[in-house]
Amino acid sequence: MTAGPAQKKLIPDSAAHNGRLMRRATYAAVAVAVTLVSIKAVAFWMTGSIAMLGTLFDSLLDGAASLLNLFAVRHSLTPADREHRFGHGKAEALAGLGQSFFIFASAGYITVAAVLRLVEPVPVAQSEIGIAVTVFAIVVTLGLVAYQRHVVRQTNSLAIEADSIHYRGDLMMNLSVIAALLLSGVFGLHRADPLFGIVIAGLIAWSAAKIVIAALNQLMDRELSETERDRIREIAMAHPEVVNLHDLRTRASGTQSFIQFHLEMDGAMTLMDAHRVADEVEREIMAEFPGSEVIVHQDPAGVEMPTRLERT
Repeated sequence: MTAGPAQKKLIPDSAAHNGRLMRRATYAAVAVAVTLVSIKAVAFWMTGSIAMLGTLFDSLLDGAASLLNLFAVRHSLTPADREHRFGHGKAEALAGLGQSFFIFASAGYITVAAVLRLVEPVPVAQSEIGIAVTVFAIVVTLGLVAYQRHVVRQTNSLAIEADSIHYRGDLMMNLSVIAALLLSGVFGLHRADPLFGIVIAGLIAWSAAKIVIAALNQLMDRELSETERDRIREIAMAHPEVVNLHDLRTRASGTQSFIQFHLEMDGAMTLMDAHRVADEVEREIMAEFPGSEVIVHQDPAGVEMPTRLERT
């Protein structure tokens, strides 16, 4: 595989830009988590709300997970070396698994606390303070999630997506907290608070399950989506000198995709021309999938190839 001038410029510029975005997203997440933990701790101390306790613990674990994410992203962006020729991108998937353990633990704790409060209901005090704090948390979290979604669209980072999943869950949890505080503190429905706490725990656990699935897909080298694979085929087959494509294999590691396949071309074509066509196809695919590594094997059209477990 030989990189042309356009290809050489695209890869480092794109990778450097993505790296900056990912680092900024991790710093923003840690800063938001620290802010939310501080104000929610005060709100829980003043209200005694289990729903507020649930969102406080969620923010504590968000902070721990975001801090883990910060180090994982820094490591995943380390360039490939002699011992890690494919880079360090799977550190993102490992960070995602680590985050999921934190999140499952918080869901379990909140559920236990909520069940105990259901057995012995306790009135919520100063609910208006809890509501004000929760509204502030919603505004801050909305800003963070919007920035994280921007970064994920630009980089396709699993670690940032994992972070974004539980902050998006926080938005639903915070709305639940407001409802619980209103029902318990204003209308005297004291069991509403622990019931909403159980709902919050369920949302947290569901978020963790989605993170686990995405992380395992990367660690087990799951193929890219069928839509992405179809797009790779379209780009390759659009070249006028390509006869066919087979043995397409793909995987992802962090923000980087690895794509390899066999191109079938006219058997009478010179090696130099076949190499030129392969380079042109590689550049087109890398423009569509920035930061990807593409390996193309050239085959003469019509030659029987060994059967592979492949879906092309």
